[in-house]
Amino acid sequence: MKHPVLKKQNNSKMCFVCGLQNDLGLHASFYEINDRELVALIKPGEQHQSYPGRMHGGVAAAILDETIGRAIANGKTDQVWGVTLELTTKFRRPIPLDQEIKIIGRVSKEGHRVFEGTGEIILENGDIAVSAEGKYLKVPFSKITDSMMDENEWFLNENPGDPLAVEIPDNLQDGIEK
Repeated sequence: MKHPVLKKQNNSKMCFVCGLQNDLGLHASFYEINDRELVALIKPGEQHQSYPGRMHGGVAAAILDETIGRAIANGKTDQVWGVTLELTTKFRRPIPLDQEIKIIGRVSKEGHRVFEGTGEIILENGDIAVSAEGKYLKVPFSKITDSMMDENEWFLNENPGDPLAVEIPDNLQDGIEK
């Protein structure tokens, strides 16, 4: 099923997952498709491999962690940041390199200080390669780092290649595999 993109989230300069100037990073783009779900698009390369032709499991966990953690910002006008408390992953299939994959993250439970979420890495053929559940603490940015997050570090990178809609497999509705 196709879901319209409501908003594109910011990228950073050097983050391993979304940093556009990190030569070894994933260069992920994040798209809000509703008030709970976020989709990241990446194309892992050989710098992200473990066994030849396969993405490293730690890299898979990193992109799931970032996507679930960012989903808390969907539809919000104020900046909300999450710091990972727990992340549990289940690896089902190998992730090939040099193919676009989708990562879906969503908030499943939100409290005043803590939120929980789930996510999946979806292969080109629609199979779920990795799933995850996480718990995050809401923290003001000033308590996360001593550095400033200005327009050189955190910026919107819209381009003509951004999708207007994202296809999500029918067997995956709100994070429940059917």
